[in-house]
Amino acid sequence: MMRAVQYNSYGGGAAALKNGLCGHCCLANSPTSLVPYFFLLFSSRLFPITGYTIFFGAGIDVAGEVVEVGLGVKNYKAGHKVVAVLSNENGGALAEFAVAKENMTVSRPQEVSAEQGAALPIAGLTAHECLLRIAGFEDDGSGQQVNILITAASGGVGQYAVQLAKLGNAHVTASCGARNIDLIKSLGADEVIDYKTPEGEALKSPSGRKYDAVIHCATAFPWSTFEPNLSANGKVFDITPRPTAFMTFALKKLTFSKKQLVPMIMTPKKEKLDYLVKLVKEGKIKAVIDSKHPLSKAEEAWAKSISGHATGKIIVEP
Repeated sequence: MMRAVQYNSYGGGAAALKNGLCGHCCLANSPTSLVPYFFLLFSSRLFPITGYTIFFGAGIDVAGEVVEVGLGVKNYKAGHKVVAVLSNENGGALAEFAVAKENMTVSRPQEVSAEQGAALPIAGLTAHECLLRIAGFEDDGSGQQVNILITAASGGVGQYAVQLAKLGNAHVTASCGARNIDLIKSLGADEVIDYKTPEGEALKSPSGRKYDAVIHCATAFPWSTFEPNLSANGKVFDITPRPTAFMTFALKKLTFSKKQLVPMIMTPKKEKLDYLVKLVKEGKIKAVIDSKHPLSKAEEAWAKSISGHATGKIIVEP
């Protein structure tokens, strides 16, 4: 038997997380990082009928040490240190142990700490996939230089997007709050704008550049703010698309607009996770850790994540 944290209803926010006992077979000891996507999944924003009883193991980003393997597992054994993405359907990272599929588990070198590993999967993979969809961009820096805007650059996805974009030789303009400007500059951003200033609200580049792509990690900006700031073929990749984003996407397609909004639905892939872990090992990217919380206080960690004011990633440790 072990301690775990589950969701037991839709629409409850942090209060819907319940500490409990799970009798399932456990494979790995695993700290986790919180992914705000799950707040949307279990809030009334996506489920208009709330209060329906469910039991869902929250969290999907994990890093730890394998303690047992199932039949058919070929590449790992007890004692191996790993990073993994758990099933979207079942989650389960907010627990003392977690069960991960081999096809979404990669080795964690000794140079990569458990907390750095746990912070990486969904945020890093989302940032990387957005960048790979930008025309002309190559993650090894061999492509043409593109101008990229990253909103909410101090958040989980934003911090990785800044670092990965600079590895790909992009010119990066980043938007964040005033208290995080120095941090985002230290991650490599060429220009940083305070989103609360008039220029920041308009998302204008201080150097007057037009953006070939926007990695949109915030929620406050409508399409009308982005459009005048885009280059002729500019695209906005929205990582937390609301219904209006899908409507704008359809409208731009129907009108054959060269400027487009692209709702991002990221599908995790083992080989890309392994690539990102190697970048962490080599010191080329890193996670900014906002705070660490024990599993017994997971509700407090989740409430902070929901608030939208975390700088970097929030870690929950068993």
